[in-house]
Amino acid sequence: MNSSEILFIKAVKDGIPNRDPLNDSDARRLFPEEDGRISLSDVSIKRDVRDFVIAYENNGGATQKNHIFVQEKINDKGKLLGRGSLAELIARSVGAEKQAKDDMKSVLKDHCFDVRTFGIVYSVKPKFHLTGPVQFGWAHSLHPVDTQYVQGTVVMPSTDSNDEGEGKTQGTIWTSYTLPFAVFAMPAVINAKAAEHSGMTTADQELLLRALWQGTQHRQARGRGQQQPLILVHIEYNDPFYRIGYPEDLIAMAPDAAAWKAAGKQPSSLQDVVFDLTRLLAVVAEKREKIARCRIWLHPGVKISGTVEPFVQPLW
Repeated sequence: MNSSEILFIKAVKDGIPNRDPLNDSDARRLFPEEDGRISLSDVSIKRDVRDFVIAYENNGGATQKNHIFVQEKINDKGKLLGRGSLAELIARSVGAEKQAKDDMKSVLKDHCFDVRTFGIVYSVKPKFHLTGPVQFGWAHSLHPVDTQYVQGTVVMPSTDSNDEGEGKTQGTIWTSYTLPFAVFAMPAVINAKAAEHSGMTTADQELLLRALWQGTQHRQARGRGQQQPLILVHIEYNDPFYRIGYPEDLIAMAPDAAAWKAAGKQPSSLQDVVFDLTRLLAVVAEKREKIARCRIWLHPGVKISGTVEPFVQPLW
C-alpha cells in the first residue's frame, strides 16, 4: 500500500464532541481563550472507527481479520475484561490459542483491525508494542467557538415514592456544557513502511476511510451532539517518503475566523459557511509526479467554491 495523507472535516451541533462522560466537561482549548478555537484529540475519532467496525464486521467479519482489541467487554460474571483476557478471548474465537501462548503479537496483528491500523501497547507479559501506521493529528475548529452552560430537570425519580411523599431525586437539576455548532478539520498520515510491520493492507485502508465517514454518523449520543462528516480527502503518494504536509492549512472556510471574530458571532449551521479546496488541489496538481491518487468524499449539503468534481467519490 502507498503512504498517504487524510484530511477529515466534520461538523458538530448541540453537544461537546470530546466530553468526559463521567464529568460535566467543557470543550478543550489548545489555543488561548482569546483565539476562540477549540480542539479534539484523536481519541473520539478512533472510538468512532472502532465502534463502526465492531458493528459492521460482526465478530471479526467473514474473514475473522477485523476483530477490535480496544473495547469494553464484559464477561459472564459482569466483570470488565482487561487487556490479557481480551486478547485471549480473541485468540480463542479464531482458534489460535496455542499460537497465542508463544506469539500473541502475531495473533492480534492477523485478526484485529485496530492493531494493524492504530498499533498497540500490550502491557501483559510478554509485553510488546507496535507503532500504528495511521496517526491522527489534533482536530481544530475552523472558527471561534463559544460553549453554553445549560441546565434542565429530571422528571423521573430514580427511586419509588415512599409513604411520606415523592422519591428522593424527583426534580433533580442537571447541568451541561453545549456547543451550538462547530466545524473541525483533522489531519492524519498513513505510513507505508510502518504498515509493512503492522500488517495493515489496502483493504484496511478502505475500511478505515469508510469507518471515518460512517462511524461518525453511527455513534450518536446527546452529550456528543449531532455529528456529521462533511469532507474527506485522501491523497496517496508514489514516494513513501514524501508528503505534502499540513493539508488542513491548505483549505479555507468562508467567512474565515477573523471575519467571525470581527462580526462578534459564530456560524450556527452548515448554511453559513463555504469551503474552498483550491489551494490544496493546486498543490496536488503541482506535485502530481509524487501523487498516485487523490480522492474526495463530500456531504451533499456542503457548499464548495472551486472545481472538485474530478476527485469526488460516491458515498458509502
